[in-house]
Amino acid sequence: MAVATSLNQAPDLSTDSYLVVGVATCFIKEDGEVHEVKVIEPIPSAALEAILKGIPTSYALACGTTIGELLVDETPQKPTEFPADAQFCDEFAARAISSARTYQSRQEAQSHIPVGTTRNDFNYSTERKRVLNATRVVRKEDDVKQHEYTHKVL
Repeated sequence: MAVATSLNQAPDLSTDSYLVVGVATCFIKEDGEVHEVKVIEPIPSAALEAILKGIPTSYALACGTTIGELLVDETPQKPTEFPADAQFCDEFAARAISSARTYQSRQEAQSHIPVGTTRNDFNYSTERKRVLNATRVVRKEDDVKQHEYTHKVL
């Protein structure tokens, strides 16, 4: 039996702490064109439970694993089930640690995808595109004009 060791950044977690990691289809906008990219992201317990209830999601598949299998010396390791062209999300280690904490507080969520198994029976949809580098530009025309009596007591 392997001894569970704690992580430097998260003493409350051990290498055998459970977590779910998924492959999401995201998009990057460059030069007016939108390019598809596969991103490996940790999925928090609340998000997983919503996905399993059938809401449309950009996750094509998800894998139940442990933090020790994903982070070796705090370097992300890609699960073998994931596509070769998939890349890790920004701040993957910090997000993985945060996600693992959500499964500690909701132990029942660990039964949805047991360690070592993969699920791909989600309501996968890219109708609403997740654009990673989207920027919002607020213009003066966007300001909502209010009636002059809105903030007065009549």
